[in-house]
Amino acid sequence: MDDLHVSPGPGAPAGLTVPAAELLEQFSRASGPGGQGVNTTDSRVQLSLDLGTTTALDDAQRALVLDRLAPRLSGTVLTISAAEHRSQRQNRAAARERLAELLREAVALPTPRRPTRRTRGSQRRRLQDKRERSALKQDRRAPRPD
Repeated sequence: MDDLHVSPGPGAPAGLTVPAAELLEQFSRASGPGGQGVNTTDSRVQLSLDLGTTTALDDAQRALVLDRLAPRLSGTVLTISAAEHRSQRQNRAAARERLAELLREAVALPTPRRPTRRTRGSQRRRLQDKRERSALKQDRRAPRPD
């Protein structure tokens, strides 16, 4: 098994490389397509990575990833399952792609929100609509006895 390379992106401009020794692959029988072979071959792949101890992330990235992927973690271990293909080799590739994509998205820093202002015209239109609505409701009222 080779190292897992995560392509460069925001938060990791040089990309990430997860050493193969830190990835744990487990194989089991998958349900789904495969005919008679589904009962005899271990084609489902579970790929696990301990985010708390991996050397692929620095401390800032680790904190960000642990926070963002918290609902998916068991302790600090992230596990990805792949069973959509008939062959173990294709499922291994699919699991590695999914893990790389998850890490790429989790490491990306959120873009800061830039506050916007309403245009002068939109404010004017809003107030004019309020005036018209108010006048309409005023006209519906019963006249005051004088």
